[in-house]
Amino acid sequence: MIRVENVFKSFERLQILKGINMSVARGEIVSIVGASGAGKSTLLHIIGTLDKPNSGNVFIDGKNTSTMTENQLSVFRNQKIGFVFQFHNLLSEFSALENVCIPALVSKKTKKQAILLAEELFDILQIKDRMFHKPSELSGGEQQRVAVARALINQPSVILADEPSGNLDSTNAKELHNLFFQLRERYNQTFLIVTHNEELAQMSDRKLLIKDGII
Repeated sequence: MIRVENVFKSFERLQILKGINMSVARGEIVSIVGASGAGKSTLLHIIGTLDKPNSGNVFIDGKNTSTMTENQLSVFRNQKIGFVFQFHNLLSEFSALENVCIPALVSKKTKKQAILLAEELFDILQIKDRMFHKPSELSGGEQQRVAVARALINQPSVILADEPSGNLDSTNAKELHNLFFQLRERYNQTFLIVTHNEELAQMSDRKLLIKDGII
């Protein structure tokens, strides 16, 4: 599902990634761990096509994203990749339902189709009674579940999560971790998770350590 071949990335004179090679199978949950500044988030952003490597290739679902144009990448991201970040990035002026529907509307689904998909996800994530609340009216755990629903609405093949439980207390963090496994069982999606949370890393199918720019 994900294949990274000899990826290098530097910022000016600072070399961050020094030849990353890795692969993740369909339906696998893999955690990426390492010290702060090791390049975990940089690698995730490159895999998610939010950033480009200086050299090397990234394949997702058999497609080489490194050769795509910006317009092609935008469409590919919307259809194939769901993102969950430490900071939920929910739009404060919109309800939870409206936030979740945005990627579906961008992908040219009708408003009715988007709402039906969102309602199903709110039901699965057990926050259906919070659909019409603004983010400021939700707890941290509820906001993160809304962010997960937004990542899932276009039924992407790959979910990329960057410190998804970093702002949650231990109870909500554990619930979120268990949720990823439930979603994998339901949708057979592939999860790649950058985390400092050792419990989540140990729960994963595999744990990859980045050190000195390599795995």
